[in-house]
Amino acid sequence: MAMRKTNILDLGRMKAERARIVMITAYDALFSRIFDEAGVDVILVGDSLGQVVLGYPDTLGVTMEDMVRHTEAAARGRKRAFLVADMPFLSYQASPSEAVRNAGRLLRAGAEAVKLEGGRNAAGTIRAIASADIPVMGHIGLTPQSVHRMGGYRVQGRTDLQRERLQDDAAAVQEAGAFSVVLEGMPAALAAEITRGLSIPTIGIGAGAGCDGQVLVMQDLLGLLDDFRPKFVRRFGELRKPVEDAVAAYVEAVRDGSFPGKEHSF
Repeated sequence: MAMRKTNILDLGRMKAERARIVMITAYDALFSRIFDEAGVDVILVGDSLGQVVLGYPDTLGVTMEDMVRHTEAAARGRKRAFLVADMPFLSYQASPSEAVRNAGRLLRAGAEAVKLEGGRNAAGTIRAIASADIPVMGHIGLTPQSVHRMGGYRVQGRTDLQRERLQDDAAAVQEAGAFSVVLEGMPAALAAEITRGLSIPTIGIGAGAGCDGQVLVMQDLLGLLDDFRPKFVRRFGELRKPVEDAVAAYVEAVRDGSFPGKEHSF
């Protein structure tokens, strides 16, 4: 029997029932379908595609056109999971009206919600998008689009001042109308405290086990990247070597003439 489609109300109920929310990134129809059938609750079309798909050094080069194209692809692959799309750099910072238009483009592409980075500074934008009946997931803590302001990818919330700021950010995001918030790169105790203080679900990445759910980049958890092994990632598979071995075997078979054989020919 097919599983029922996950919606925004389900995620709120999961927090109330203390059922952990599982979120993973996907950027195309194939992996979206695989993850959907594996039972994840939320698929995120992340602007992390800039690094893991497009080869950029960070997320800042990702455009709205990139996000629309990959959101369309991921939407075609999933049937049950809730689909969230990241709003890329400069798609929502200029003005609330531009943010609403760009968020609408992502919903037309197949997303059911958008995610944007920022706390108190983004509250007005979150409020404008939510007022247009577009669900918004917030994102505070280590925010990759702010990499230059933060001086790199650094854990946030280690000082008293930072902890107070992040607690204020979380409250502002909720008050502005976000239905959920990602907590990234912060001490586990702080993330757990923020989670207890909010009525909306929190999704952690590098924020410990006290959040209402977890998200990982698919290439990280599948073990496809050898040059990036952050502490917060658990590699649930080691797929890089099998892929390399399969392609190396193909290279050898073509070069030695054993492929294609008669069984592969018409």
